[in-house]
Parts: sequence; structure tokens; C-alpha cells
Amino acid sequence: MKHYQKAYFLLSVAEVKQLPPDSGIEVAIVGRSNAGKSSVLNRMTYSKNLARVSKTPGRTQLVNIFVLDEERRIVDLPGYGFAKVPLVAKQKWQKTVDTYIRTRESLKGLILVMDIRHPLKGLDLQLLDYCEHRDLPVHILLNKTDKLSKSAVVNTLQEVKASLTTYHNSVTFQIFSAIKGTGLKELHTQLDRWYGF
Repeated sequence: MKHYQKAYFLLSVAEVKQLPPDSGIEVAIVGRSNAGKSSVLNRMTYSKNLARVSKTPGRTQLVNIFVLDEERRIVDLPGYGFAKVPLVAKQKWQKTVDTYIRTRESLKGLILVMDIRHPLKGLDLQLLDYCEHRDLPVHILLNKTDKLSKSAVVNTLQEVKASLTTYHNSVTFQIFSAIKGTGLKELHTQLDRWYGF
């Protein structure tokens, strides 16, 4: 746990070529614009404001790099979906994300954040297909479980499990609440595996 408390912001970049040297281990966080990525990142690192939380979906327009230590980084990728931005800007972000996932050698896995009330939408499935093709592990966080009843959470978990049987690469999933901290221990266990802690 203490590894994640040490996280600090390094820089924001608009293009992959501006990223730090492609060495060490990176884990990237991605998801729809309104899934709560920034809140997840803050909860994960025990910080209230490491990542800026906004009520406006799509506020993360750049690739944000956070450092755990000399060898390990967290990469916050731009959200996709219904961000209130021009189409040209959306396309540029998408290209940046695609290039990052396709070319980054230090990328060991993706944390895919979804709103548990709206899981596995079209763009989420596109991303999973892309990661399947690249043989890149994905860990899905079904965030905002605090918004649902326990029975609704159980039903959603069963539906998600059934939908993921077609993927052969390492796709894992769990429930999470950035507000309450539900699932934080499981998330850290997954991250520890990727980072080699």
C-alpha cells in the first residue's frame, strides 16, 4: 500500500513522443469520460487531489504521468465517450491513446474504469477487442458500486462475467467504489502483480 502513497505528478503530454523514456513498468488507467477515473486514481494513491476531479466529463485531455518510483509509473489516459469537446479534439485524443497502447513497451496492463450502472458499452468493448489483439492484460474496475443495491451489484457482476468469456487474454474484473474505498485492497493486489512489488 505504501508504494502508492508515494505517487507524485510528473508531467502532462499531448503526444506519445513527449512521454518519458520507454523503460521500467507502466500501468495505464482508461475509461469513459464519466466513469470516475480521476476519483479512482486519487483513492488508489490515498490522495485527495493528485488527479483533478471534475463534474464535466472529459476534463482529462492530456496524457498525465504519475511516478511511484524510478522504475514504475501510472499513466492516466484521456477519457473517451461523451466529452463536451469538438470532434477533432476527440479524434486526436483517440489517436494518442491508440498509439500509446500499440507502441509502449513498458505498458504492462490497463485498468479499465467503468460505471457499474453502464458496463461494457461499445467503446469499452472496442478497447477490450484491441487489447485482446495486442495480448495486453486488462483489469476492469466496476466503479460507483455505492450507487447500486447489493442485489443489483450481484446481477451486474453475473452479466459482466458472462460477457467476458470470449476474451482469451487476461481480462479480470472487480467491484469498486472510489467514494467508499470498496475493492481497494483487490486493486492494489492486481497492481502489485504488474509492478512486481
